[in-house]
Amino acid sequence: MLGKVTLEEAFNLPRIAKVSAATNSSLYVRPDRVRDYDIGIVDISDRVKHADQTGVGYSICSHTVPGVQGERDRTTAEKLATEVNDWIADQIKDQRHKLGAFAALSMHDPKQAAQELRRCVTQYGFHGALLNNWQIARTASGEDTILLYDLPQYDAFWSVVQELDVPVYLHPSAPQGVLYDLQYKDRKYLVGPPTSFANDVSLHLMGLVTNGVFDRFPKVQVIVGHLGEHIPFDLWRINHWMEDIEKPLGLNKTCKKTIHEYFQQNIWITTSGQFSSATLQYCIHQVGADRILFSVDYPYETYEDACSWFDAAQMGLADKLKIGRENAKKLLRLSQYQDSDAPVHA
Repeated sequence: MLGKVTLEEAFNLPRIAKVSAATNSSLYVRPDRVRDYDIGIVDISDRVKHADQTGVGYSICSHTVPGVQGERDRTTAEKLATEVNDWIADQIKDQRHKLGAFAALSMHDPKQAAQELRRCVTQYGFHGALLNNWQIARTASGEDTILLYDLPQYDAFWSVVQELDVPVYLHPSAPQGVLYDLQYKDRKYLVGPPTSFANDVSLHLMGLVTNGVFDRFPKVQVIVGHLGEHIPFDLWRINHWMEDIEKPLGLNKTCKKTIHEYFQQNIWITTSGQFSSATLQYCIHQVGADRILFSVDYPYETYEDACSWFDAAQMGLADKLKIGRENAKKLLRLSQYQDSDAPVHA
C-alpha cells in the first residue's frame, strides 16, 4: 500500500545520542541492529530511504525516550525542548511532503508547555506533541517525583491543545528512581515493551479519563501506541467497574461518559511495534477501525517489518485505507504528501 502515514518515529539530537545511545540500545535494541539504530536515531534521511522503499508517504518524527520528560530541572527541560524542536524543524524543512514532527515539551510548567506547543504549531507547522509519559521532577526538598497531566493545574495546557486542535501522543518511557528500584531492579527484562511501558501509559491515560480531562476538554485528542497499551483487552471489565461500581461510589462527579465513548471521541491507538494481525482484528472489533492509526516505532522497529506485515494483513479495503492513511489525514489535517492519493487495491 502506497501513501501510508506513520506517527511514532523517533530521533535524538546528535549530541545527546553520543552519550545516551548505549543506554537506549541496551534496553530496547536487538544486538545485531545496534548499528542500524545508531544511524537511524540521528540521520533523518535514513528513515526517508526506508519509507520510500516500503510505501510510507509521510512520517511524523518525535524525540526519543527519555527525552525532555527525563529532565528533572525545569529550566534545563525547557531549554532542551526548544533545542529539540528547532533542530527537527530544520531537519525536515526541505522534505515536508514526506516528513512532519510532533513537538517535544517540558511539562514542569503547564503554561510554558502550552506556549512552546503553540510556537511549534504556528511557526513550524508541527502536528501536535509527543510526551514521553510523565515528567520527572524534583520536590522542594530535592526528592524525585513524577508529574502526571490529569490534575487541574494542567488545564492550562489542555485548553491550548483543544484550541490548536492538534493531538497529543502519550508515549512510554522507562521507569526511573524509586519506581524502578521498587518494581524493576530485580526484574530488569520487564522494563519496556514486556511490561512497564503498557503499565505506565495505561495508568496515565486512565487518569486523564477518570480525572475528567476529556469532560472538561471534549475536543482533545490523545494517541497511545502499541495497539492501546493493553487497555483494549480490558475494556469490558473497565467499563463494568466504572459504570456499575465506581460511578455510584463518586466517579460520576468527574467522569461523565463511558470508557467506550472516550475511545470513540477522544482516544486513538496506533500499530507501533505491534505487528500482529490477530491483535489488530481484536482492536478493530473493540474500538473500530476509525480510531486506529498505522505506525512503525522506528528505529526500534523497522519500516520493513511493519509495512510488510500491514500490507499483507487480511482486512477489508475500507479498513486498510482508514488505518493506513485516511484516519491520519483527518486527525492531522494532512493535504498533499507523497502518494497521498495513490490507488490501493484489495
